[in-house]
Amino acid sequence: METLVNKVAESGIITLDLSGYMVADEQVAAFDLKPFLFREMILKEKDYRAALQTHDWDQYKSKHVAVFCSVDAIIPVWAYMLAASYLQPLVSSIYYGTPAEMKKDILLRNIAAIPTAEYDDKRIVIKGCGDIAIPDAAYVMVTEHLRPVAKSIMYGEPCSTVPIYKKR
Repeated sequence: METLVNKVAESGIITLDLSGYMVADEQVAAFDLKPFLFREMILKEKDYRAALQTHDWDQYKSKHVAVFCSVDAIIPVWAYMLAASYLQPLVSSIYYGTPAEMKKDILLRNIAAIPTAEYDDKRIVIKGCGDIAIPDAAYVMVTEHLRPVAKSIMYGEPCSTVPIYKKR
């Protein structure tokens, strides 16, 4: 009887799943200035300061917080700064922008921090399919980050890949 050989396992290909570098939805919170506006248009400093003092800040504890305004209003820069000053002692990080933008930024920073030594002269497959949608920018970032050290970079699954880069 002939022994089945798993050629993919023996190939030395490293599969890199970018979803492991994403921050979970429950770790991200939104701080929207909209509820603090008068008629969703105007920020009144005195009212805003009073509302911030009574706001429940504990809901943001240990989370990544996206600070933004979801309505088209003119918000002075100091209003974002004031919110950040309340958030800073409690949170993991603060980002100016929407929660989706923050998640993308964290993903890109996490990819940029991947230690390249373990991928030195290796064949890498960047996993292309999964349950979590990965922003296109992440694939560009991981290619830029690993190309200088990789022997080859492919996209897809180890059994069916699209070649991206091969060291000459």
